[in-house]
Amino acid sequence: MKKERFSQMAAIVILSVLASGCTFIIQKGRRSDVEKIESLSRQVDELAQAKRILEERLSSEIGGKQVRLEMAEKGLVITFLADVLFDSGKAKIRTQVFPTLDKVAEVLKENVPNLKVGIEGHTDNQPIKRSGWKSNWQLSTERALSVLYYLTEQKGIAPGRLSAIGYGEFHPIASNDTREGRQLNRRVEVVIVPSLTKVKELDRGQKTKEPVESKGNFK
Repeated sequence: MKKERFSQMAAIVILSVLASGCTFIIQKGRRSDVEKIESLSRQVDELAQAKRILEERLSSEIGGKQVRLEMAEKGLVITFLADVLFDSGKAKIRTQVFPTLDKVAEVLKENVPNLKVGIEGHTDNQPIKRSGWKSNWQLSTERALSVLYYLTEQKGIAPGRLSAIGYGEFHPIASNDTREGRQLNRRVEVVIVPSLTKVKELDRGQKTKEPVESKGNFK
């Protein structure tokens, strides 16, 4: 019976992962993998539901190509064009974008309250000239932090769930040779990251949970 249940759950998770485009690593441990697969299945369902809700609530922004949603290997990625969030060369969020960020914050709190969130800043490859930043790294990091602070200080997202990083110009998604490509590369990505824990049995019979890394940039 247990073997049959395991097989059924494994099939559900494999189908869900294939459908969503996410990839996860499950490490073999001493305990049955059933608990791991059940946990992973719940997280896949949560991410899929969050994506559906965001598609509905951000329909106008998505239609206007201001926001993109994608289920990627590292998790559910919500991509904001930097030109929408910030003035050129600035890291202060435009007030008119607050309602859009508020929609994302609601989903983070209500639909995926237990998952980590990574905020990634990116720029194009144009050198800093007049804005005063030391580098594109600094600009991308400050922009990621601006979004992080808004989510924590204004929307009440638990700080322990969030992390921020700036990649500068080094993770482009389009060619920097065209104006359109550079605009796509200037972006902030809010990544909802799936997590998985394994139970390690100690020699004394005690149990402790250790994080198992999912394929992505944040844990």
